[in-house]
Amino acid sequence: MSRGPGPAPARRLAAGPLTLRAFSGTEGPALHEAVSASLEHLRPWMPWARDATAEATAAFVRRSVEEWDQGHAYGYWMSEEPGGELVGCAGLHRRVGPGGLEIGYWVRADRVRRGYATASARALTSAALALEGVERVEIHCDEANTASAGVPRALGFRLDRVVEMPAEAPSEVGRRQVWVVDAGEWLRPSS
Repeated sequence: MSRGPGPAPARRLAAGPLTLRAFSGTEGPALHEAVSASLEHLRPWMPWARDATAEATAAFVRRSVEEWDQGHAYGYWMSEEPGGELVGCAGLHRRVGPGGLEIGYWVRADRVRRGYATASARALTSAALALEGVERVEIHCDEANTASAGVPRALGFRLDRVVEMPAEAPSEVGRRQVWVVDAGEWLRPSS
């Protein structure tokens, strides 16, 4: 196992009504059930939902464990408390260049509009900015995905830029919003 660039966040994060838990490798069946129950909700926005087989889901879980061990990404499943049911996924990804981490998230269809994505992104932003060398956190979403864009807006991220990109999923328009918060903005006391 090679360790990637810098320390990892905690494997378990409190996130309001949720606990974020790092993938251990055993979550495949529960994750596949959550994805399967949400395909109509996910397919318009998530390119990976086109191939949401049990095998693809198990491979995703294995890859998540490997990426954590290598320090390339830190994937979590959302655990609804107190019952512990898997209700979505969120993660930190080292794909936005030095000094930054990108947050991704999705919530199963029967749990949307409960603030779960926002609670997860809040916990992940704090965890990311506590890591040595991380100066900014980004959230990317297609301009048409107004629900997803509501998360960084609610957390005080600023819309940094809009990038023209090929649409990857059926409802995308090919204009990716890049929302950013840096450590100084996140830690600044509210006035």
